[in-house]
Amino acid sequence: MKTIINTDNAPAPLGPYNQAVLTGNTLYISGQISINPETSELVLNDIRSETLQVMKNLGAILEAADLTFNNVVKSSIFISNMDDFASINEVYGSFFDDANAPARETVQVAKLPKGVNVEISMIASVMGI
Repeated sequence: MKTIINTDNAPAPLGPYNQAVLTGNTLYISGQISINPETSELVLNDIRSETLQVMKNLGAILEAADLTFNNVVKSSIFISNMDDFASINEVYGSFFDDANAPARETVQVAKLPKGVNVEISMIASVMGI
């Protein structure tokens, strides 16, 4: 059995998918990009503000599932330029306690939706950490 999680506090999906799916004790969050859900505009001022918007979108989805970043067990980060890694990592890292940070990979890709520079997906556990 699966439960669909959607919130108006994060951008609507750009295709045939949902923001997140809860099955059993695991929440799978679709990749988020830097769309501001209030304006439907992309935040592309700089890589830090772009990453911050992505993390806010992920946080809104976690909140809609009654979870927090403490429940995240795995993240996947896709970036268009590995030279942005340090800046992305700085913003991303500010949402986690180092001792409780999730597993993660960061992959440089040729292109991302809507020409953004970063996309992040997450898997979270409903079980207490």
